[in-house]
Amino acid sequence: MNAMILAAGRGERMRPLTDHCPKPLLTAGGQTLLDWHLQRLKAAGFKRIIVNIAWLGEHIRAHLAHHTPAGVEVVISDEGETGLETAGGIINALPLLGDAPFLVINADIWTDFDLQSLPAEPEGLAHLVLVDNPSHHPRGDFSLREGRVSLEDDGGSLTFAGIGCYRPELFVGSTAGVSPLAPLLRRAIARSQVTGQHHHGRWYDIGTPARLAALDAELSRD
Repeated sequence: MNAMILAAGRGERMRPLTDHCPKPLLTAGGQTLLDWHLQRLKAAGFKRIIVNIAWLGEHIRAHLAHHTPAGVEVVISDEGETGLETAGGIINALPLLGDAPFLVINADIWTDFDLQSLPAEPEGLAHLVLVDNPSHHPRGDFSLREGRVSLEDDGGSLTFAGIGCYRPELFVGSTAGVSPLAPLLRRAIARSQVTGQHHHGRWYDIGTPARLAALDAELSRD
């Protein structure tokens, strides 16, 4: 299975930190967010990793030239200056990802989730990792019922962790260009084609400078 790290975002909420540094290269616990992902993906057995770039992408390209883990092939998917959002970025990278199911992980999260627990062959079109709702997202995104993701709010809503395993068929019929992932997922969920699992461990959405500082402080204590 190949993997993709979504690293092309502008990081508006992280400004001014991201005015001159792309968000994936911000540091926590002594290393960049991107390096945390690369190391965990290598440890989980991934050999080929696609990284999409846009805003300040040359910084990421230069970083990867010197920080790619041994035994791992990292391929750049360049989206130009503005980026294509989540689904658009994945669609643009499909020729690099191949015909088999693949893992996608957001660059702006940190987690101790065991990537090896993901199914190599999702039962449906996608398999999502969900977590307890953080304080900044109390309403959550989806519910989980007996291993299947649901749109129905039964008081047990959870938050999408930014980690998913997808079949290329999820994107059939989608056109190239700027597009978010959420509408595609919701359509597949409505057709009962998305499974999921609940991660009860550590997970952080690094969306603001304050959250980055809190994660850095925690990791520095580990």
